[in-house]
Amino acid sequence: MKLIASLLLAIPALAQALSSPDGQLQVDVSVNAEQQLVYTVQRAGQPVLLASRLGLVLEDADFASGLSLVGASPVKPHREQYTLAAGKRSRVDYRANEQSFMFANARGRQFVLQLRASNDGLALRYTVDGPGRKQFKDELTSFAFAPEARAWLQPMATAKSGYKRVNPSYEEHYQMGVAVGTPSPMPAGWVFPALFRSGANWVALTEAGMDGRFHASRLQADSTGGTYRIGLPDPSEVFTGGHLLAQVDGPLTTPWRVLAIGPLKTVMESTLGTDLAAPAIPFDKARLKPGHASWSWALLKDEATVFDVQKRFIDYAADMGWNYTLVDAEWDRQIGDAKMKALADYGRTKGVGLLAWYNSAGDWNDTPQTPRSALLTAADRQREFARMKAIGVKGLKVDFFGGDGASMQAYYVDLLKESAAAGLLMNFHGATLPRGWSRTYPHLMTVEAVRGMEFTTFTQEDQDAVATHAAMLPFTRNLFDPMDFTPMVFGDVPNIKRATRNGFELAESVLFLSGIQHFAETPEGMATVPASVKGLLRELPRHWDEVRFLDGEPGKFVVIARRAGKQWFIAGINADGQPRDVQLDLAWLGTREGQLITDGAGEREFAEGKLTAPTAKVTLAPHGGFVARFR
Repeated sequence: MKLIASLLLAIPALAQALSSPDGQLQVDVSVNAEQQLVYTVQRAGQPVLLASRLGLVLEDADFASGLSLVGASPVKPHREQYTLAAGKRSRVDYRANEQSFMFANARGRQFVLQLRASNDGLALRYTVDGPGRKQFKDELTSFAFAPEARAWLQPMATAKSGYKRVNPSYEEHYQMGVAVGTPSPMPAGWVFPALFRSGANWVALTEAGMDGRFHASRLQADSTGGTYRIGLPDPSEVFTGGHLLAQVDGPLTTPWRVLAIGPLKTVMESTLGTDLAAPAIPFDKARLKPGHASWSWALLKDEATVFDVQKRFIDYAADMGWNYTLVDAEWDRQIGDAKMKALADYGRTKGVGLLAWYNSAGDWNDTPQTPRSALLTAADRQREFARMKAIGVKGLKVDFFGGDGASMQAYYVDLLKESAAAGLLMNFHGATLPRGWSRTYPHLMTVEAVRGMEFTTFTQEDQDAVATHAAMLPFTRNLFDPMDFTPMVFGDVPNIKRATRNGFELAESVLFLSGIQHFAETPEGMATVPASVKGLLRELPRHWDEVRFLDGEPGKFVVIARRAGKQWFIAGINADGQPRDVQLDLAWLGTREGQLITDGAGEREFAEGKLTAPTAKVTLAPHGGFVARFR
């Protein structure tokens, strides 16, 4: 393998260090007195991670202890430039310093630790070279924080729990600002991304570089002493008859362990989650169209998946300048192919593309919604993708996956590769965190993997918690990957008293990143808002070019600016029950004046005004928000 062949044999050393291009971040790697591989991380001279373990265990090779350094490559600059159809930046320039270290265990078996240090964080992965089959058993990678550090974490749901055994789907509420070492309330552990504050620095942990051969990981439930360890999926989280943990012939390379590190602004503007993903596969650019969608199911549920209602939602999308309508579960029973084609043909006359829902499930859950079990084999997928193209459908929403085992990850990747070949856009629901897939598979417009708006339509408890939950998401779930939260309701939810104000709901349309933003509001609800609000939503950009984090605190409030072309949109929300004054530094806008839409006197009212650069103060109402537009 080229990576190992390029290593220069060296006299074994006690420690090796790698720094970021700006010299602020430093990672030190060493073999300790117990012959275990450990690393520490500091930024600007301040400790970020204390001594933390590295290493892995295969069925026939133990790289946990008895290790010695064999050699190290020279430090070399690494640079990648790429584009994102669904991301916080449309063009990304990733730069890092890279170095690889070869270690041997007591039996002489060798592996390589590859490190990359960038100005916004660190990434590491392992490679075990050589012929033959390699079966993963365990990983020693850990992240040790000082006792005073704090954590913002989402528990991992127990496999096969919840509605019709659909968990885990990354759909729990967050523990916010808890002491490191706090055990997860669920034995399965904590999901990625995981957010920590360590002194003056913040750390966001995730993984990337998932190619369908490796299982997805999480953090273990037990973090005694503030040390978090890589955890493994439950044995039941597999495709029917499939394997749980990675097993490959030839070289085994793990996914990247990714740590965005720095002040909160640095972490919030980082693209490391996609920087460490594989480059994009080919996809027809003429079909790669991000945008916005009308969607009846959020408020109207299964009963609305009928021809007349869906035709009305196509008209609604056309009136709003949105380019899609999503037809959800049961369309095969309640509409049928012939009328779906009629809807697609009608939508085409209106400039609106049709998206169709599918149930991914085999026997890993008990969900009854159809079309079900129609995508399980390559032959099934070829048939269904051809069927959808013949109808005129532009993309699929595939729901109810079965967890994080390697065979289930392979199912996701098969769906992505084959839908790309068919020219269909994709949206995963009831799904795993995408871990950078939106770069590798640019037609993956969005993924749920969040306790989204739909939960707030089921219980008042979820509705009452939504403000703080939504104020967590830009810092965690939506930090690197597109997220299908399905935002924005301006009236009350049926049988539920909505807890947020209208300004908060409007702000979600800018704050939340999704390649296709599926809006929950109905035509009737949209008819109640002022012309200025409808005008803004009609002209809302379909993708973003740049991001700036302006202010915020996880679970409390957040203000983010996004650029599309020459326009800037600034959005903010306040999760607290009291008003909040936010002072904004808008120096990059010069003295431009922006249109401001925020909350009015009542919870369901709007107010309009102006926001003037270079500095501005905004008062956020309790559970309120705003959007400002600078043309």
